Amino acid sequence: MELQKQLDKIKRGSAEIINEGELRDKLSFSIKSGRPLKVKAGFDPTAPDIHLGHTVLLNKLRQFQDLGHMVYFLIGDFTARIGDPTGQNKARPPMANEDISKNASTYKQQAFKILDSSKTKVVFNNDWFSKMSIYDCLDLMKHSTVSQILARADFKKRLKDDIEIGAHEFLYPLLQAYDSVYLEADVELGGTDQKFNLLLARELQKDYGLPQQAIVMMPLLEGTDGVNKMSKSLGNYIGINEPAVEIFGKTMSINDELMFKYYELLTEEDLTVVKKMHPMEAKKNLARILVEQYHGKDEAFKARENFEKVFKDKETPEIIEEYTAKAQGNILDVLTDSKLISSRNEARRLIEQQAVSFQNKKITDENFKITESGLLKVGTRRFLKIIIHR
Repeated sequence: MELQKQLDKIKRGSAEIINEGELRDKLSFSIKSGRPLKVKAGFDPTAPDIHLGHTVLLNKLRQFQDLGHMVYFLIGDFTARIGDPTGQNKARPPMANEDISKNASTYKQQAFKILDSSKTKVVFNNDWFSKMSIYDCLDLMKHSTVSQILARADFKKRLKDDIEIGAHEFLYPLLQAYDSVYLEADVELGGTDQKFNLLLARELQKDYGLPQQAIVMMPLLEGTDGVNKMSKSLGNYIGINEPAVEIFGKTMSINDELMFKYYELLTEEDLTVVKKMHPMEAKKNLARILVEQYHGKDEAFKARENFEKVFKDKETPEIIEEYTAKAQGNILDVLTDSKLISSRNEARRLIEQQAVSFQNKKITDENFKITESGLLKVGTRRFLKIIIHR
């Protein structure tokens, strides 16, 4: 593809490119030499599931692959032990090695729902950081100053609010930056909240005598509430491993303005065509595209059919998954063991919000016991037929 068309494709939806001239030169060199660019993005495996907010970067990485470049999908299994301080008002609690390994494994599986495996190299930064000596670490720390790190907006705020900052947190930006040095990245992708870390990587590459990477920053995707950054902890996320009906229903719940942002960042659809569609039909089309990408065409068709029955016709879906439970089964166990809800914490939160009902009666106690067969409902979209095994 010619240079300008490559640039136009990369620029779609991007918030900022540092800098476009350098990126143009790198793309031009790649075209002339036939050498694919090394395009890097890092993901700390701090949770087991990838949601649509993560896929903003993954979709942009896939676009680079479609242009012939090689993606380095970096799993920060070492940096996850520190936790990215970006946007945090306190130090993240340390993660267990077992959780990091388990999450990292699921990240790989989920990422390849979007990325082309033949043009992807999955790398783990524990592979190089675990071999660093204390002398190597001290040498790395010479490349930044305390005043430079404290210039970060989130650290400034914590200092102002008299909230402690762990010494280990100072290391995180340098470690993320060193990833780019080790991989000799040509381009790095990140969210707008990562600008400090991304720029530090450019400076570190320069210090190590390497060409500086170009940076493509993508906007943060708001969740279903239309206000906050998509986050599992806020409950405003759409997980790519969620059931098809859940992805479809959650997508239908977003407002019209946010819908166009989802189209721009998560699809290849022509926005001029989309904006001519009736808003309701445009939203159903968006929901179909997202479900189809992660579950296939048949599930997308069924999800739309289910949505029409539940919301338009106010009916209970004809096809409801069955789950065999023991008599006196605890509601938390049933919700999580059946995979209707992914975690006990989320189940508790939904019960507190009175979003869980059994046989049309709200469940308000997490110790509720299911004593009979019946219909379990979560929110307005998730149904499960409980069969009691005696």
